[in-house]
Amino acid sequence: MSTEEKSLNFIEQIIEEDLKNGLSKDKLRFRFPPEPNGYLHVGHASAICLNFGLGIDYKAPVNLRFDDTNPSKEEQEYVDAIKRDIEWLGFQWDKECYASDYFQQLYDWAVELIKKGKAYVDDQTSEEMAQQKGTPTKPGTNSPNRDRSVEENLDLLERMKNGEFPNGSYVLRAKIDMASPNMLMRDPIMYRIMHAAHHRTGNSWCIYPMYDWAHGESDYIEQVSHSLCTLEFLPHRELYDWFLTNIYDESKVRPKQREFARRNLSHTVVSKRKLLQLVNEGYVTGWDDPRMSTISGMRRRGYTPASIRNFAKTIGIAKRTNLIDVSLLEFCVREDLNKIAPRVMAVLDPVKLVITNYPEGKEEWLDAENNPEEENMTYRKVPFSRELYIEREDFLEEASKKFFRLSIGKEVRLKNAYIIKGESVVKDENGNITEIHCTYDEDSRSGSGTEASKRKVKGTIHWVSISHAKAAEVRVYDRLFTHENPDGNKEVDFKEYINPVSLKVITGYVEPSLVTAKDLDHFQFQRLGYFCVDRDSTPEKLVFNKTVGLRDTWAKISE
Repeated sequence: MSTEEKSLNFIEQIIEEDLKNGLSKDKLRFRFPPEPNGYLHVGHASAICLNFGLGIDYKAPVNLRFDDTNPSKEEQEYVDAIKRDIEWLGFQWDKECYASDYFQQLYDWAVELIKKGKAYVDDQTSEEMAQQKGTPTKPGTNSPNRDRSVEENLDLLERMKNGEFPNGSYVLRAKIDMASPNMLMRDPIMYRIMHAAHHRTGNSWCIYPMYDWAHGESDYIEQVSHSLCTLEFLPHRELYDWFLTNIYDESKVRPKQREFARRNLSHTVVSKRKLLQLVNEGYVTGWDDPRMSTISGMRRRGYTPASIRNFAKTIGIAKRTNLIDVSLLEFCVREDLNKIAPRVMAVLDPVKLVITNYPEGKEEWLDAENNPEEENMTYRKVPFSRELYIEREDFLEEASKKFFRLSIGKEVRLKNAYIIKGESVVKDENGNITEIHCTYDEDSRSGSGTEASKRKVKGTIHWVSISHAKAAEVRVYDRLFTHENPDGNKEVDFKEYINPVSLKVITGYVEPSLVTAKDLDHFQFQRLGYFCVDRDSTPEKLVFNKTVGLRDTWAKISE
């Protein structure tokens, strides 16, 4: 990477400084280290783009390493979902690694620390240890077990490993400094007893390493040069370095932990624990519900990998946590879909339109452009007939001069078709309009080259032919939370802010070309928004998810 190509963020500045100070470029290696205890969310997407983006920029390998040290919460389902999400975003890892790959090496190093007098087995209760740790302003006191002999510690650790003791009876602690101003340095726990089957190692282990012990040492084993974490791990850096110092071989690369701020997204939660709550308590249909902030939810809703990568690039990285408005993500989605989504016609709130002077039984197949953004324009055929559906809001019986859609005595153009003029309406006993009657100008067909076809009218509306239209279930999503920061007030349960109308299911009608659409195919329903095919869809029952509107309607509401 050349510093002349672009301005560098602070992580890139750190890397450039390390290269200037003698780190060989071929020693650069990054990693993305998720815990497989849930599905990845939009926050992880930013971290993925950061780490894999650095790998691309510096032509350096990036490992995917699963932090699988807590078998009580981790599942193979989550491992598979994480891999699927990263690949979908467009990234490929160099090595697929697991902290569990290193359980024996971590254990051997723990034995060495005991032999050096730098770790001991403690049998205090968790309550006793918490009290003995002190407070940020008051030093801790030493555990009564801190000065066990090396032989006794080794014996107890081996028996812990062999499963002789119940959960919670013993832990292995690093012997550091009970008076340290950093509470994490006050003899932190390295291992706890956990009789639980691991998704990879089965019942081979009865003790499992804590994150702080496993993480830095895993970086070291893999020779990761820069270990990038979110800001809450800043206090952990001192412990990360202490553990490394005690096992480090100077002939190898010593990993460097550096921290960047989380970018929280408005109207969402990104805690895996809270996302799991939403799933388990039935507020959403699953981890991939299109209202969720998970990558799989965004994929199902119709967000594109390019739009998420562009969003991550736009917000960048920083040293201070802040709240990003979800409308910025939606803008990135809209911008990408505008370029790639074919335009089709669909009517979501239909009212019947009858062209009274169009021959009964006649049908035409008209040319319609697929996407005006295409470099080489392509077209498809759409059927036209005497009876059509149009959007109810596209007609007013009596309209002001500022209403440019259909009304009695006024003309509009039917998209790709003819100019029509409103003549009369049919109403039911409650006064609701059930049919609109109009006439058409036979010579005004779009693209025919006639004088009438070139005639200018102020409005154009979309439509579908009733005899050819296909019914579709359309799922219209709104934001899952009404509050921009539902997780911001710890006194209020975040679920209090759940939007009761975050999903509206309606029946719409679409042009027949959509019968062959496949899962995740994107479309712009003209004048309505962007939609994608849901995985529940079949040729017999079409299902579409609304991805995003053509413009930011929330901005208007908040003004």
